[in-house]
Amino acid sequence: MTNCIADARSQEYIRAHYTRETPVLRELREYNATRPDSFLQITPDQGAALRMLVGACGAKRILEIGVYTGYSAIWMASVLPEDGFLLACDIDPGVLAIAEPYLRKAGLIDRIDFAVGPAQATLAKLLDQGAEGSFDLAFIDADKEPMNVYYEACLRLVRTGGLIVVDNVLWEGRVADPDSTDPDAAAMRAIAARITADSRVDSCVLSVGDGLLVARKLREAETVGIATGALSQELERGRSVGRSCLLSEPGRKEIE
Repeated sequence: MTNCIADARSQEYIRAHYTRETPVLRELREYNATRPDSFLQITPDQGAALRMLVGACGAKRILEIGVYTGYSAIWMASVLPEDGFLLACDIDPGVLAIAEPYLRKAGLIDRIDFAVGPAQATLAKLLDQGAEGSFDLAFIDADKEPMNVYYEACLRLVRTGGLIVVDNVLWEGRVADPDSTDPDAAAMRAIAARITADSRVDSCVLSVGDGLLVARKLREAETVGIATGALSQELERGRSVGRSCLLSEPGRKEIE
């Protein structure tokens, strides 16, 4: 995604001096640059910010919605303790198959579980399994229309004091453009406003990459805005459109 810092020289300086991108991360980023969908990858400075957030909150259990080829997963999993794990959720088994060898090369494969299928199905299954409050950090970088559903579900799955991080809150500047007719920009504008006004969290936006919104869960509370019944209906819709492969033991790998 386009970086929200306009000065290209400053962007390159930050990435060159402050990101600590490992050789595996650099190799994966260079591979992604050859793909037509490379815009789905976060930027190196976003990766460094995610790594810092994971370490700062002492995360042991991470939920990632939208994995692409694993670049962000490597950044986050690199600071997990040995008994920590990251549940990597993506609808496309093809990109997860690409991610796996890079995660293995980075020495992180035993800290990653894959969930293959629509995010709504994965979130519904986690809630059905009683996983409320069991994650320390959730990173959302997926399709924009269901963002409210993702946010409300993650708010239930993350512990009090845990973090929810949302990518693309600037959407290449279109969120700030009142004349933009882009539906994804409208969705991101709406979710950012919603989270900012939500008394259940404290939040801010980090101006790295395409913008990261960071929300810290302050308290347990009922879902709001989307009524609990409506949220259940949205998640039930996710159950019906695809099967999620959830693995109960960290370190087990399966792609379907």
